Amino acid sequence: MKGSIPTATVARLPLYLRCVSEVAPDQVTCSSEQLAESAGVNPAQVRKDLSYVDPPGVRGVGYDVAELRAVLRRELGLTREHRVAIAGAGNLGNALTMYPGFNESGFNVVALFDTDPTKIGTRIDSLTVEPYETIGTIVAARDVSIGVIATPVKAAQEVADRFVEAGVRSILNFAPAVLKRPAGVEVRRVDLSTELQILAYYEGRLGG
Repeated sequence: MKGSIPTATVARLPLYLRCVSEVAPDQVTCSSEQLAESAGVNPAQVRKDLSYVDPPGVRGVGYDVAELRAVLRRELGLTREHRVAIAGAGNLGNALTMYPGFNESGFNVVALFDTDPTKIGTRIDSLTVEPYETIGTIVAARDVSIGVIATPVKAAQEVADRFVEAGVRSILNFAPAVLKRPAGVEVRRVDLSTELQILAYYEGRLGG
């Protein structure tokens, strides 16, 4: 790999991986044009992005599908298991807990927390909802590396602080809040309300 990879490029690597994972079983190579279509960029951008991960490729032939898939999985850290803890056992937290795509990609949800006494002790798929106060001990005991926040916005910062104190350095935040975090902690925010508002903006203009 040639040094650090730009953030925008990292965001496109999973799209390239999806493309090479969905090709026909008998397809040996894929072109930058095919990858570009999947990622919504031009072929030159694909070639520039992949130059950061040194994939095997032959000009005029394309990238070897199996080798490119292996390179992308390695760079994205998908060659090892990632243990995930979810805070918030509401509708969103429950749906995330039962989402089958996590296990398929190497993400294993090992803990689900909530503050509601009526939810604590109940079963969601294979997990038992555990008290929010036990985040510290359980995260350490189960070697959790990724924390997911699926709580109301007012609780998000406190939950993030709990995760960080427990040693979690990667957080996926579904609450519509910008979280304060110390250096060395990566936070990704998924704000569904904001995304819908952006779509509404474009819908208004497309509709004339």
